[in-house]
Parts: sequence; structure tokens; C-alpha cells
Amino acid sequence: MDIESLSGMTLYAILFAVIFVESGVLVGFWLPGDTVLFAAGLLAADPAANVSIVVIAIGVPVAATLGAIVGYITGHRLGRPYLERRHTTALARTENFYRRFGAATLVAARFVPWARTFAPVLAGAVSMPRHRFGVAVVTGALVWGTGLVLLGYAASSVPGLRDAALWIGIVVIVVSVLAGVAGELLRRRVARLRGAEGTGGTSAG
Repeated sequence: MDIESLSGMTLYAILFAVIFVESGVLVGFWLPGDTVLFAAGLLAADPAANVSIVVIAIGVPVAATLGAIVGYITGHRLGRPYLERRHTTALARTENFYRRFGAATLVAARFVPWARTFAPVLAGAVSMPRHRFGVAVVTGALVWGTGLVLLGYAASSVPGLRDAALWIGIVVIVVSVLAGVAGELLRRRVARLRGAEGTGGTSAG
């Protein structure tokens, strides 16, 4: 998607739609949200683009929050049986993650492309309290959505950076994926250590 060829209402419509779908609609996990947000910030810094950084910075977290709410409702209505048949491992891991880290899971998931789509759905499936879900989703949407847009906007002052927007977007995605992998490896290591402690405690008893 060449976001720099868009402007005005067309950009807003496409940008907000992408973020909405990626934030909780099950078919949206493949969308390049990080790249689009960063590039939108770069574009908003161009005076000739007719794109408002204020509109984007406010609209993106709103779209992200609404998408996550749809995901929560979807998970709640589909229920555990549906997700257990199709996402057994993901459901079990997410439940375990929620028990350990609570609502912070939804904030961290924003920075992992696949997780930001499925985390709200699984939150609904495991009946995460709505008030905790709401606070976490809004926080994550602001930190991730507005944060990446403003980062792109600020980065536009670096000479030659606009010409490298595509590569920068790719780096953002790679870093997001690596962060997710690192988190998963850490989770497994903690689980192994706790399992070993539990085994040792049982043997000692």
C-alpha cells in the first residue's frame, strides 16, 4: 500500500479502516498496521499533503479501540468451544498470560502484529472484566496508535527519511515481531523454571 499517494479524506478512510480491522476482526491479522501508521505520520508532516496530524493522532486510537471492542464481543459470543476447536494452544497461552499479567497483556499485544488482532477476541472468550478490558485497550491504542503516528511525524525532520519510509516501516514490523518472539521465549523460560520449582517442591514433600 503506497500511503504517500493518498491524501485528505481518502487517507483517513483507508487508515482508520485498516486499524479498525487489524485491531480485532479475525481476518485482519495480516494487515501492516505499524508501517501504515508510521508512514501516515511522515505524510502528515508534508505541508503539501493536506493531511492533519491532529485528526490522525485522535482518529487512530479511536479506530483501534472500536476494533478491539468488536473483537471482544466476537470472542464473547463465539465462546470457548469455538475457539478451543480452532485456537486451542493460543487460548490456553493467552489465559495463562492474562492470569500472570492481567490487563497489561492487551497493551503489550499492540506491538505484536498477530497478537493485536487475536488478543481482544481471546479476552472476550475468557470473559475478562469489561472495565479492565476498556482501560487496557484505550491505553494500548494511545501508546501504539498515536505513538507511532507521532514518531513518524517527528522523524520527518531527519534529512532523507521520507524517501526511506518503506524500509523504516519494514524495520518497525521486524522489531515488533522480534519483541513478540522474545516475550514468548521469556514466558516459556519462566514456565520451565516454575515447573522445575514445583517438581522440586513435590519431591521434597
